[in-house]
Amino acid sequence: MDKKWWKNAVVYQIYPRSFQDSNGDGVGDIQGIIQRLDYLEQLGINVIWLSPVYESPNDDNGYDISDYYAIMDEFGTMEDMDRLIVEAKKRSIHLVMDLVVNHTSDEHAWFIEAKKSKQNPYREYYIWRDPRDGGVPNGLGSVFSGSAWEYDEETDQYFMHLFSKRQPDLNWENKQMRYEIYDMMNFWLEKGIGGFRLDVIELVGKLPDREITAHGPQLHEYLQEMNRETFGKYDVMTVGETNSATPQQAKLFSGAERNELSMVFQFEHMVLDQQPGKSKWDLRPLSVVELKQVLSTWQMELQNEGWNSLFWNNHDQPRIVSRWGNDQKYRVESAKMFAILLHMMKGTPYIYQGEEIGMTNIVLTDISQADDVETKNMYQERLAEGYSEEAILAAINTKGRDNARTPMQWDDSKEAGFTTGHPWLPVNPNYTTINVEKALTDQDSIFYCYQKLIQLRKVNPIMVYGNYQLLAEEDASLFAYTRTFQGETWLIVANFSEQVNEVQFTEVATDLEPIISNSTTHKRYDLQQLRLAPYETFVVKLDSSLYVK
Repeated sequence: MDKKWWKNAVVYQIYPRSFQDSNGDGVGDIQGIIQRLDYLEQLGINVIWLSPVYESPNDDNGYDISDYYAIMDEFGTMEDMDRLIVEAKKRSIHLVMDLVVNHTSDEHAWFIEAKKSKQNPYREYYIWRDPRDGGVPNGLGSVFSGSAWEYDEETDQYFMHLFSKRQPDLNWENKQMRYEIYDMMNFWLEKGIGGFRLDVIELVGKLPDREITAHGPQLHEYLQEMNRETFGKYDVMTVGETNSATPQQAKLFSGAERNELSMVFQFEHMVLDQQPGKSKWDLRPLSVVELKQVLSTWQMELQNEGWNSLFWNNHDQPRIVSRWGNDQKYRVESAKMFAILLHMMKGTPYIYQGEEIGMTNIVLTDISQADDVETKNMYQERLAEGYSEEAILAAINTKGRDNARTPMQWDDSKEAGFTTGHPWLPVNPNYTTINVEKALTDQDSIFYCYQKLIQLRKVNPIMVYGNYQLLAEEDASLFAYTRTFQGETWLIVANFSEQVNEVQFTEVATDLEPIISNSTTHKRYDLQQLRLAPYETFVVKLDSSLYVK
């Protein structure tokens, strides 16, 4: 068994712009994060994944980097960054940096040089093509709408951008560019960071002329080279964002003998509420049976090979309690259900800021309230296609990225304790009832459920290494599975619905004390006769000789 510290870890993602503002300018910053480290230590996490804080013009909220060696003024200074690394270490917290190497900002010095002429030495750091029939080189599209090609009048060529036109794609076929990237990664590793989260890393092996973007033929060669030249020399954690990876591909990224990454993010479960073959904005109801199938496939496929990342939320996803739970009547119950279901699976769990207090989606009533570039582009595109404003806003309120980016809700004071100024994005109006201060005074809060799950993980190897087995596969509302390790079996049962659910397991114990539960009524469980309240979830230890149906 390959034991690594990051398999035992629980990661907390910070979106710095929205976490804590220390100087009243309305934007979260590094000093603000330092001020809140004691809170994160109390929660019990041991890794911070920090979304980008590098120099950036902010066309895509920091995912458009103009200088990898500098900190964005709004966030602070390199001295602040050095102090954050040190202060986190004092609390046994590793700091994992978010890194974007598929593209840079169009304000990066490399691209400024590259645009000057076709002969410029930096020209080959990016992807340029001649016009074809007086137009774009081919049909490649941008994730943020429209063509992936932008015309440059100065040199009469197009450059490629899979995201915003202000995010030109780097040319990974250029060895000199790759090694400049590796030098930069080593600069950060030498500072003592705990690793990298590699944004859209599956795209770096692209072959634009063949219209291949993800999982190009040289992708794994590049990652093995990156590992060899940078983080492979350190005891750090690496996670790659691989939006379209299959379990078989995930094994290539994360197999121990492959010398690539620790783990990857996959998003197969995150697209289950969109219509097949359509965009994320074309919605359909979630099927619990499909969700179980997808998560279980990943659990089983990576059981003994590779490693899973476990998440419901991040800066690009809506709040899970609003998305698939009930953020009104059963907000606390459904938020705890998602926590228990996820943290009891095999893999490294991720908590997105505010998830641990059950923060919810926001409701936009007008497009002027949106900040996200993807959202605003989609709005204009769909309006032109004849969609009603009402339908577009409904999709945005369900799946828009701003849902995750509203400021952290610390207390019930003005602007939720996030800032003394005017916040860059409005605070969710429900901050007076949903906030950290309130959660910490309530022993039954969502916060303490997460804290207990993290503590359980630290002392129970079964949560880290136990094998997974799904039960009741076709049940439309029951999500139940076991974890088994060294003769010990835990049973995890969740009522994934707003109705009372009556469940029977055969030949099992009738009086079991839960290891953890979200019930305020059940102190013990009779598995032969269960009557589960809406979203009720519990974990019990079974006698390994018992048979679970």
